[in-house]
Amino acid sequence: MNTISIEITQTPDPKDSKHISQGIVNFNQAMIPDLEPIEAEVKFFAFARNQEGEVIGGIRATCYWNTLHIKLLWLDQNYRGQGMGQQLLKQTEQFAPKHDCQKALVETTSWQAKPFYEKAGYNHIATINDRPKGHVSHYLTKELD
Repeated sequence: MNTISIEITQTPDPKDSKHISQGIVNFNQAMIPDLEPIEAEVKFFAFARNQEGEVIGGIRATCYWNTLHIKLLWLDQNYRGQGMGQQLLKQTEQFAPKHDCQKALVETTSWQAKPFYEKAGYNHIATINDRPKGHVSHYLTKELD
């Protein structure tokens, strides 16, 4: 029997991290030859700035596998409720199709922004209870124009 060791680290050697990433890319391409490779992922930010040029909010997102993945959206409390978040989201959604994204996916929690995304046309597709403990995570998706 072969013996292996397991290493858990928060600071991996870049070559090790690249090795396992390439491993899944190779596997995925063998299973679905025309699948866009994950290294084609486009990472980007959208920033909202006030008149002084200060960042008052933004979105961190990625595009891959024809999907806009919204990783986070934050807007300073003083600017909420004025339509700026919707404007930020809309411009991000307009950017995504330039990178072959036809849909969007977002995760939000019970204390965050589920109604905000629903107002923007997102449909609730899944809930995970007690994530984080005592709360709920929601997953929403939207077809992009």
